Amino acid sequence: MKITFDELRSIVSAALQRAGANREMADVTAAALATAEALGIGSHGLSRVSQYATHLRNGRANGAAVPKVIRRKGGTLVVDAEAGLAFGACGLAVAEAVTAAREHGVAFAGVINSHHAGMMAEHVLPIARAGMVGLAFANSPAAMPMAGGRRALFGTNPVAAAFPRRDAQPLLIDLSLSEVARGKVMLAAKKGEPIPLGWALDAQGRPTTDAKAALDGAMLPIGAATSPKGAMLALMVELLVTAVIGAQFGFEASSFFVDEGNRPRIGQAFLVLDPDALAGEDAYLDRIEVLIEAMLADDGVRLPGDRRYDLMFKAMAEGIEVSEAVLASLRGAS
Repeated sequence: MKITFDELRSIVSAALQRAGANREMADVTAAALATAEALGIGSHGLSRVSQYATHLRNGRANGAAVPKVIRRKGGTLVVDAEAGLAFGACGLAVAEAVTAAREHGVAFAGVINSHHAGMMAEHVLPIARAGMVGLAFANSPAAMPMAGGRRALFGTNPVAAAFPRRDAQPLLIDLSLSEVARGKVMLAAKKGEPIPLGWALDAQGRPTTDAKAALDGAMLPIGAATSPKGAMLALMVELLVTAVIGAQFGFEASSFFVDEGNRPRIGQAFLVLDPDALAGEDAYLDRIEVLIEAMLADDGVRLPGDRRYDLMFKAMAEGIEVSEAVLASLRGAS
């Protein structure tokens, strides 16, 4: 059945509040999950509600958390998520970084003591809406080995970027540094479906097509079959959002996909650049259109983010398809 975005957000927020989240945390998290569902990204949508609710109930996430800035120096700052769900803390970090970038030309904001942050592109989109260039980085519980290793050590460590345009939607880039997002393996395991060879290793370090075995093993970095480059990128992100800002390493955090475990206390980081402080706003906006025109000269090129905007517009106009069974489950979740 079809349900409006606002209705779905309200239902998810109520479920999270029943599980122990404060109203502000529940509302901002519900908006993020409803957005992911509207975009057809089920691995970061409604499938996460029961996971978050369980973590709130058993203490892996602090439902009473109120994120706050705990350190600030020049254009840098650190936000403490207080072990709560990540979305409010990320929103605070982005807002503060945009303000700082207006003053300094550049800003870097870290989030520590955090949890799963969902689609990183959604965090950088407000930066582009403010006329800034935004980059986002995150680590996650250990899921990928170092190049040459078998043991899961790094998270899938997503990165995202948003570039504003003149009179057009921003370019929006979002990718995980694993061959695929771990959430896709989670969904395959729930459905009892196999995964393609080359996505993951089992617990013994062997390539596997068994999704459940993959969840007990390790995801493979991008291009792992031929190059260590994906693992090196994951290492860079891991250090950027842990050693630099003070968050936990991925191997120190219990998996998101288990009910019991520690508070992850992982990190997210946001780099905000004001083009007006560098090339100048008009020069930046002119140059980005030159590149976009060149890209679109080839048939079949689709700008990154276009699909997201189309799907979101459609969802807002027509509603989001959600099964009655899922809605009943959400209404009954606690």
